[in-house]
Amino acid sequence: MSSDDGIEVIEIRDDMIRLGQFLKFAGFAESGAQAGAMIGDGDVLVDGEVETRRGRQLAKGMVVEVRTASQTLVAEVG
Repeated sequence: MSSDDGIEVIEIRDDMIRLGQFLKFAGFAESGAQAGAMIGDGDVLVDGEVETRRGRQLAKGMVVEVRTASQTLVAEVG
């Protein structure tokens, strides 16, 4: 599913999800360790701001962006 601006919307079951869990759920990270490394390296933005807290609570409508050397991945919490 995608939103009006073309960003993929990743539907979650509950109202909130932790950032590390969302990265795995969205397929941006293969493991919790990889998610933690991405966050620790400053490669993850939440609503346009660099986020370094793996346990950051995400609510529906927030946009997560992961910047890697080869691409930028973007998804909205749905």
